[in-house]
Amino acid sequence: MHATSTAPTSDVDYQRVVYPYRRSADQDAHEGGRAARHPVVVVGAGPVGLTAAIDLALQGVPVVLLNNDGRLSVGSRALCFAKRTLEILDRLGCGQRLVDKGVSWNVGRVFFRDEQVYQFNLLAEPGHQRPAFVNLQQYYVEGFLVERALELPLIDLRWHHGVTGLTQHDDHVALEIDTPEGPYTLLADHVVACDGSRSTLRKLIGEESHGRTFKDRFLIADVRMNAPFPAERWFWFDPPFHPGQSVLLHRQPDGVWRIDFQLGWDADPELEKQPERILPRVCTLMREASIAAGGDGAVPEIELVWASVYTFACMRMDRFRHGRILFAGDAAHGVSPFGARGANSGIQDADNLAWKLAAVVQGHAPDALLDSYAREREIAADENILNSTRSTDFITPKSDVSRMFRDATLTLAKDFDFARRLVNSGRLSVPTVQYGMPAADAPIRINDCDDWLLRQMRPGRFTLLVFHDSNEHEHEHEHEHEHEHEHEHEHEHEHEHEHASEYEDAVAVSRRQRVPVGPEWGLGVQEGSPMPRGEPALGDAGSGLEAVLTIHVDESLDAHGLVRQRYAAAPGAVVLLRPDQHICARWRTMPAGGAIRAAMHSALGHDVSVEEPAACL
Repeated sequence: MHATSTAPTSDVDYQRVVYPYRRSADQDAHEGGRAARHPVVVVGAGPVGLTAAIDLALQGVPVVLLNNDGRLSVGSRALCFAKRTLEILDRLGCGQRLVDKGVSWNVGRVFFRDEQVYQFNLLAEPGHQRPAFVNLQQYYVEGFLVERALELPLIDLRWHHGVTGLTQHDDHVALEIDTPEGPYTLLADHVVACDGSRSTLRKLIGEESHGRTFKDRFLIADVRMNAPFPAERWFWFDPPFHPGQSVLLHRQPDGVWRIDFQLGWDADPELEKQPERILPRVCTLMREASIAAGGDGAVPEIELVWASVYTFACMRMDRFRHGRILFAGDAAHGVSPFGARGANSGIQDADNLAWKLAAVVQGHAPDALLDSYAREREIAADENILNSTRSTDFITPKSDVSRMFRDATLTLAKDFDFARRLVNSGRLSVPTVQYGMPAADAPIRINDCDDWLLRQMRPGRFTLLVFHDSNEHEHEHEHEHEHEHEHEHEHEHEHEHEHASEYEDAVAVSRRQRVPVGPEWGLGVQEGSPMPRGEPALGDAGSGLEAVLTIHVDESLDAHGLVRQRYAAAPGAVVLLRPDQHICARWRTMPAGGAIRAAMHSALGHDVSVEEPAACL
């Protein structure tokens, strides 16, 4: 049973919304002695689970999405959403809503005691559609994703359906589900566990996360006030208004500001959450912040909206794949909040997993492709944990020697660039490059309109960037190359040329023409959104997986030269992007024979043997 979709509104109080329980037809099947079976069940309707479900549905995979209650998160929680996350959500049709509602920022300031040490700009160069970060309370992100999910009939979103037990079989997983009307059994070919840091599914299979727990406490205070400060990230080390500790200030939408106060391990969490403890601290901070911003130190009227005291750990599961259960987000790994690596890395987990799971479910890739999800995202988790641990050690030194080093570094950073590179107030979230650089966005000119490169790409599709001279006739050149090679190896590579012709007949986004690729889209494109807001038409939803979306890049399309610059591509170069927009192969010149096909098959987890290298990196 599908929840009724409603038009998105900007005045919804997502913290008060309670989504109703609805009975599923699968419960009727259970009462009749039969367990319903689905290709994919996603457990947990937070940012990661919703992202995974939407991405799978856009690739034609039916998804059952379970959540054990009917509420979204409370408080700001995961606040900072990175540029790469916005690009992922753009592809899923809801990135623009985050940008429109959120507070965009690129600049950060670092203070030591009573003076500014330096500032930084995360997007110092022009030509980016998305900011470095958008600050937006987590409940807004979840609410927007829920509304996006409700637009997709392939998603069956079930509130108040909690997993209480599971049994793994060779070809499926049996889930025991509890509801207000009693339990039922649900079968799934694959299960995606996105049920958070206290993951029920992780416990049910007898697994734990391992790592390091930090003995420190921090207070989050969301306060509403009319403060004339810029939309920047401000971080204080050992400020006079909170001596010996650290403070972080972020602006949020709705006139709300997020403040993180370091408290120390011995702080009483219940005492520190009391308004009479929080508000004097905030008032003192605001006085200092006003002066730092060039004001007179006046303190605005302050309303405490939400507060929480937290501790944290940097840890992960040993393996993210356990048979037919795949773990993502906080269920798989956890980091400190410094650097905004939690929700951002979780959404990147979903981005990595969805296209691979869709390819396996639809029969276009072997089961082993899912092992690459676990391997790649375990590497990414290790990278995030390393950066998060280093940030925490710098922010909260645990010895006199460590504090001496930190304070000396901050003192030198005011005048010396080398010291600024050692300052660590949280290495901010960036996607890993361990399994291929993520695609860089850039402005383009197409159909006499300004546009962006990443807006041309589609869920579940490989993308081929072909770089040309300005006077080159791209299709003529490619066909001449194919025909010459075909005459030389007419019989040996007949099948490969048939497949190569699919690339030429697939979607071409060139300096003259843009036409759709893959399945037809049902509901058109919402104004201002790069992605369709409907569902792929029914049929062979995966039939176009190996059809390449080809983008021809020349001076007409790349008038600013930023596509060629960001891909370090000379005329004749070819770059192949996976469906999650990570580079999986590149060539200095147009590859011969079946090299592109071989690179795609390798990315899909097939065993491939080619005489020439699949990529020149």
